[in-house]
Amino acid sequence: MTQAPLPAHALVAAELQSLEASLDASELHGSLCGYLSGGGAHERKGWFAAVMSDALLSPVEPDSALDQLYLASTGQLESPDFGFELLLPAEDRPVEERGDGLLAWCRGFLGGFGLASGANPPLSEESEEALADMARIAASDLTYEEPEADAEALEEVTEFIRVAALLLHSDCVLGPRHRRKLN
Repeated sequence: MTQAPLPAHALVAAELQSLEASLDASELHGSLCGYLSGGGAHERKGWFAAVMSDALLSPVEPDSALDQLYLASTGQLESPDFGFELLLPAEDRPVEERGDGLLAWCRGFLGGFGLASGANPPLSEESEEALADMARIAASDLTYEEPEADAEALEEVTEFIRVAALLLHSDCVLGPRHRRKLN
């Protein structure tokens, strides 16, 4: 089964702007993925209000960029082929913009994860380290001096974050689900 692709960063950003949401597209995707990875409810209709911690927010419109974001994200996190992607500014954007997008994604993930998982999530030692590393990355102040080397480093850090998110999802969602099936 083919996974739905993420909508373009620019489409999500435009929809957030039209909703007057003071959130970056990457940060929203990070929040959604953190929420889902921390065990937050998979609820297509109410995910936006849950992730934004605002029960008064209306559900997103079906087939909108935000709806596509939810469908693609849930499918990718659950996929056995590890096809999970981060919603970041396009590759043709300056490395500074993409780096800022990655930091925003990490901040969003940490917030969403904490919201859903609570104070003591069931993390392996490897996941605890990955979460701490993600927090250090989110708090980083990036400098850009060599665009080519910076772009390469950004790709490596992005891959680390991608794998860390999958690991956290595995510990908090897939592991407990499999344990329930065994009982």
